[in-house]
Amino acid sequence: MPLVIVSEKIGPLEIITYLVADPDRQEALVLDPGGPTLQLLAHLRRNNWRLRWIVNTHGHADHTAGNDFWVAETGAPVVMHRLDWEFFSRPEMQELAKAEGFPPLTRVDVLVEDGHRLPLGTWEAIVLHTPGHTPGSICLLLPGHLFTGDTLFVEAAGRTDLPGGSLDKLIQSLETKIMPLPDDTRIWPGHDYGGGASSTLAHEKENNPFLTDFF
Repeated sequence: MPLVIVSEKIGPLEIITYLVADPDRQEALVLDPGGPTLQLLAHLRRNNWRLRWIVNTHGHADHTAGNDFWVAETGAPVVMHRLDWEFFSRPEMQELAKAEGFPPLTRVDVLVEDGHRLPLGTWEAIVLHTPGHTPGSICLLLPGHLFTGDTLFVEAAGRTDLPGGSLDKLIQSLETKIMPLPDDTRIWPGHDYGGGASSTLAHEKENNPFLTDFF
């Protein structure tokens, strides 16, 4: 059977949290838990899937607020790029998360780098380091699917004016890590900002100004 992808919008900023599973091997990962994602947890348990990973595409608190919930419910390890763990574990960034009404980032169990592979049933999820939105932003590549967090949205891209952001690095990430992928790659972003909750790379190459205007 193909990958199963289920999503739930959660939290005041409507983070799109994904549950991605290999139903044959009954293994799953959760991506960017924005809070207690009860529908996704029910889906996991109803199918008797084992959660292998809790993956954060970056360290912004709206994308990590549900980490502790999923750890408590499943015991799965939290995964983040090393640079974002170093950046967002700093006291000033933890205080900023609290000021925004989110729990601070307190733990990461698996620190990854570009090219790291996370086993998921018969597949592997490949980490693509895509700095720009944050220093350690990642996208997660599975066969035919790219989960882009806040690096790339449908017909838009993530902000670079927040602490740790860089427009130059974002453009470089888009050019070197995302543009070379097959055109039929399905894009799953971290927010639906009006352009849609999913797209293809072919569509983005023709309609996304961050891909049409810089290259």
